[in-house]
Amino acid sequence: MNKKLVLFFVRRYLRFDRDQPFISLSAILAFIGITLGVMVLIIAMSIMNGFDRELQNRLSIMNYPLTVVSTSSDYVDTIGVNSIKKIIPEAKISPYVVSSVVAKYGREMRGGFLFGVDFNLEKKINPVIDQALKINQDNINKALKINQDNINKSDSFFVITGKKFIEDTQIPLNKKITYIFTEVEPAGLTSTPKIKKFELVGGFNSGLSSYDETYHFSELVSLQKVLGMAEDHYHGIHIFSENPLIDHKKLSQHLSDNYRVVGWWEQNGNLFSALEMEKRALFIVLMLIILIASVNIISSLLMTVMNRRSEIALLVSMGATDREIRRTFLYLGIVVGISGIIFGTLLGLFGVFILSHFDIISLPADIYGTSHLPLELSGTDFISILIGAVIIVIVSAIYPARKASQIDIIKVLKNE
Repeated sequence: MNKKLVLFFVRRYLRFDRDQPFISLSAILAFIGITLGVMVLIIAMSIMNGFDRELQNRLSIMNYPLTVVSTSSDYVDTIGVNSIKKIIPEAKISPYVVSSVVAKYGREMRGGFLFGVDFNLEKKINPVIDQALKINQDNINKALKINQDNINKSDSFFVITGKKFIEDTQIPLNKKITYIFTEVEPAGLTSTPKIKKFELVGGFNSGLSSYDETYHFSELVSLQKVLGMAEDHYHGIHIFSENPLIDHKKLSQHLSDNYRVVGWWEQNGNLFSALEMEKRALFIVLMLIILIASVNIISSLLMTVMNRRSEIALLVSMGATDREIRRTFLYLGIVVGISGIIFGTLLGLFGVFILSHFDIISLPADIYGTSHLPLELSGTDFISILIGAVIIVIVSAIYPARKASQIDIIKVLKNE
């Protein structure tokens, strides 16, 4: 195959044809369409990945990377705590007790969950609570009834709740919230729910309204006292781990059958399955933009073939092979398509850079949990976009190239 001949005619056909401007215009539109398709796909997948990452970070904080609960009883004791420390000594742990409650202030009532935690341990594994403690430390100190000689946490019933709950109920700080517990206690021939008032000392903002409306945190020993639990009994153990998947496997293998390890991803499996499906659907839909643009490649190449029939017939009569003719138009389509992909990639990466470094798009933080647009372009998605676009371009150029090599030179030369 004469490569110089093929490349010569590729360069020739890429020039703007003043006699047939619609052919060149069609090729330009194909180039622009592929450029825009790749650019939009890169930016859209970056935004999708960014929101997924943001959501995962917030869910892993409020659900905790790992949680150990008992399968043989209603509580985990200090034996379970010590076992966890031996298996993964580098992990940070925070025992907790929890009860479903109805929170009441005035006429407002909200269902939710009241967690009892050791705030000194909890702030090490939950940055949301750590931030709330720092902001509201003065109120907490007052609620703890601190003096120089004694700190009795079991008699200090205070609570930190979500700012969304505070806004909805319009409750001011240092006021009492009445909690109605689902656990009941006998009262003669009937049973009555446990009721206890806690002082509101501060609020937290996790960025997810579902948690800010329903999660409440109090001192561990205080809630244990209300629920009638021993101080060495817990409903579970929250664990912060840098490698939750690895530590999940370690704990599952070495802890006794009396305990079960739950990863944060297991608690939100359906949500992330739906997000993954949505991401794939978005990828396919946006890839159709490139597919539609490739139709312009087909049409422009076919018009070029029809317009250059006499040249093709003359080349064949002078000894050019069918393979050389096919390669000429195949390369022509690939040059247009690959050029669009390259420019689209550069524009897409530039768009991601601009959106991630400048506040061009601002978001309501109370809804999305962040005021800036989160972006993250994964290597897998980037490679998938490039491979998919290249395949579409190559396939689009095959049919016109075949049609060019199938021209009847005798008929063409006879008519022209």
